[in-house]
Amino acid sequence: MNSSFTARWNEALIDDNYELWRKDPQSVGADWTAFFEGFELGCAKPQKNGASAPNGDAVPFSDAVPSTADNLTGTGIANTSFETRIEGLVYAYRTLGHSIAKLDPLHDKPRENPLLTLKEMGFTEADLDTMVSSRFFRDGRKMKLREMIADLENIYSDTIGAEFMHIQNPRIRNWVRDRLENRSDWVKHDGPVQKDVLRKLVKAEEFERFLHTKYQGNKRFSLEGGEALIVALEAVLKSCPKHGIKEIVMGMAHRGRLNVLANFLHKPLGLVFNEFSENYVPDSVAGSGDVKYHLGYQTTRHPAENWDVDIHLAANPSHLEAVDPVVEGKARARQRILGDTETRKKVLPLLVHGDAAFIGQGVVAEVFNLSQLPGYSTGGTVHIVVNNQIGFTTLPKDGRSTEYCTDIAKMIEAPIFHVNGEDPLAAIQAAEFATEYRQEFGRDVVIDIYCYRRNGHNELDEPAFTQPDLYRQISTHPLLSDIFTEEIHKLGAVSDDEVAAIKSETLAELETALAEVKAKQNGSAPKTPSDEKRELAGSTAIFQPPYSHEPINTAITGATLEQLAAALTTVPENFRVLTKLKRILLERRKKVWQDGGPYDWSYAEALALGSLLLEKTPVRLSGQDSRRGTFSQRLSVIYDETTRERYIPLNNLGAEQAKLCVYNSPLSEYAVLGFDYGYSMDFPSMLCMWEAQFGDFVNGAQIIIDQFIASAESKWQRPSSIVMLLPHGYEGQGPEHSSARLERFLQLCAEENMQVCNLTTPAQYFHVLRRQIHRGYRKPLVIMTPKSLLRAEAAVSKAEDFTNSRFYEILDDPSKPDPKKVERVILCSGKVYYDLQNYRAQNGLGDTAIIRIEQLYPLYGEKLKRIYKPYTKAKSVVWCQEEPQNMGAWFFLAYQLADLLERPLKYAGRVPSASTAAGSVTVHKQQQAKLVKDAFTL
Repeated sequence: MNSSFTARWNEALIDDNYELWRKDPQSVGADWTAFFEGFELGCAKPQKNGASAPNGDAVPFSDAVPSTADNLTGTGIANTSFETRIEGLVYAYRTLGHSIAKLDPLHDKPRENPLLTLKEMGFTEADLDTMVSSRFFRDGRKMKLREMIADLENIYSDTIGAEFMHIQNPRIRNWVRDRLENRSDWVKHDGPVQKDVLRKLVKAEEFERFLHTKYQGNKRFSLEGGEALIVALEAVLKSCPKHGIKEIVMGMAHRGRLNVLANFLHKPLGLVFNEFSENYVPDSVAGSGDVKYHLGYQTTRHPAENWDVDIHLAANPSHLEAVDPVVEGKARARQRILGDTETRKKVLPLLVHGDAAFIGQGVVAEVFNLSQLPGYSTGGTVHIVVNNQIGFTTLPKDGRSTEYCTDIAKMIEAPIFHVNGEDPLAAIQAAEFATEYRQEFGRDVVIDIYCYRRNGHNELDEPAFTQPDLYRQISTHPLLSDIFTEEIHKLGAVSDDEVAAIKSETLAELETALAEVKAKQNGSAPKTPSDEKRELAGSTAIFQPPYSHEPINTAITGATLEQLAAALTTVPENFRVLTKLKRILLERRKKVWQDGGPYDWSYAEALALGSLLLEKTPVRLSGQDSRRGTFSQRLSVIYDETTRERYIPLNNLGAEQAKLCVYNSPLSEYAVLGFDYGYSMDFPSMLCMWEAQFGDFVNGAQIIIDQFIASAESKWQRPSSIVMLLPHGYEGQGPEHSSARLERFLQLCAEENMQVCNLTTPAQYFHVLRRQIHRGYRKPLVIMTPKSLLRAEAAVSKAEDFTNSRFYEILDDPSKPDPKKVERVILCSGKVYYDLQNYRAQNGLGDTAIIRIEQLYPLYGEKLKRIYKPYTKAKSVVWCQEEPQNMGAWFFLAYQLADLLERPLKYAGRVPSASTAAGSVTVHKQQQAKLVKDAFTL
């Protein structure tokens, strides 16, 4: 039946098809199947309190569409056939069984859902001993109704509650259903596995108790109450050999991080304890360092004979979910390094979340949206939520509008396995399902571990202040290891002596490690070279040489320029290019090449990227509309006007070249910049660039800039060469399309942490991009890219600027005025230079020199002094900028320039403003004319 079937519906048709579908979903078309499944799921969805629809009853089918069909629940369903009610029973548990699952370890009282009562499903107590069967459950095997209900409750309403019926793809949905309904209970009867689980629980609990005892008053954000996380992580690891996983890239916030480091990544206990020392100074960080529960680590685990798994835990600040896109970018980079770009099955991204942050922070939704996009997919992510059922001091009813914290994952139809945190064996099964699902379908999957937080938000909090009743209950709640010990003790899996031995061995290991640390701290056991090597073995720190202004050879040969220009102006013979595009792109560029210039901004960019590709340096460019360019300047992808077939000239330079990957990103700054930043860290030999549609929009990614790009090298010794392209310039386009907030980047600059440039020529752009790859160290590069200068006749370069030049941090006045006659020196950066140049020429002001600072940080002070030295007779030195006085570079540079030039500077620019720019073109022009005139007259 075609997709317009709803236009022809009538009561009899709906009734007839509904009955057929209830008996055999395969007997009606896919459209009807989707319609009926969607209807039942919608009308059966419970409210937060477990009730059905607002009126207390399930919505009857007859209320949804004009139909005489029987109601699905209550008295209406009693009129349907017994067989149909049995099928409805099975469907109801698959859809709603999770709503009565035994998930909360703090509440023994079963959850209720009126929709799953006998009465609501059309049965009575007298029906329970009736022999029934369903062709869609247990292969039609006959059983008593009470046995069927018990079986369904065991599958869907025990300590695992699964949500998967929202998945629209029937193959995927049925795969999850079959795995759940046919899962083996081997783990509940496997003594060695149970004993291993007990050992892990004891190690996790004793680790926290030991830290609490030995380091009282220290924050550690313990895992107490959520120890099942360690068991779940181990289950994922042990599944790796079976599914061909060679690496795990992890991200998590601070809760439980130390426990994960010690008991999952096996970070030496001595290193963990050493970081608690009052006199601890990290050897692996050259800058400020960071608190211990933010640090990253990497190690290799051996889950099976002849199978190693490298685990990379990313460093993460307290911005919780901010690490999510960074991990995804790192994972995709690792996949490319391993040549795993088709199936993406060798590298597994694994994110550990808190419940409140998972639903509360928008970056989670942004990252979910990236999960299946061509430029950002990583083949699926395993998400584990440590559901403490409280965020800081906020309970779920105050923190979310959804039944579950994981409902956000339904936006991409991810299956969700809710697990009782006090059933570690269920956590193992959920982890195995999740890993297999990810490998099978290349999609995200979520494990929601219901647990609790034994302490407050941190160990210095008193949780009873805000949740006295909850923490009264938690204070008397037994340890998970004791609960599990009692459970497996009854099965004969472990003896009292074995339990005591496990605890004794764990405590002895902790005490020994602490004693060694104290011995080294008090000098009785001096640190040896092997100790230092051991300490740095798992560190993610990368040490670099100091920043240098030493010139780098970034010029290309004339032959390379010709090769690039030829490729950039040629398309395949039968490729049909739009006439207008052919004229403004191919033909114009060909003429520029033949004439030796002038090359504009986008042409210079193409030459820079192409030359790197020929040198076998891969390039990644990502951003909103980046393939075309916000201003239609880049046009890196050309489309056939008939077939829309794509042609990328920069990927057709030569047989041995590297690849250009250019992607149009979703409308996201936060997640996409985080992703590209993560990619740049783990693929250092690639030029990785992110472009804002307008520079103003970069503030949507401020957390990534503040917490990672500007500070990661100082905090964690993690360098990056990410390039940020931020269109910036005042052209009367209003406050949202003028400023990339140059001042914010400069305010973050210190310790040579990144480079901030405001360039004026295409050749300068060409060389700064190439310099980013050709130096022996890595620093983020922030470029205020132009808008109006993209096609300005004055802002161009000649062929020799690419073949016989380099990048210059400071540019002297090209008009070369006589220093003896110069009475005024104007310092500036960026687009305003051309306004100043025009004003000088129009007014014949030969007594003024204009110096451009192309790189604002790190400022090349010695070079500036050398350029300024001949102008010592100048009576005035002025800093001119387009931005308001409280923005731009003025406050950052004023004192530096005064010190360097040994004289005060005057300011020419817009007056201080709360908004970045005027909303009126007329006002803009007036302000611009005034600031330019002021530069020559103040």
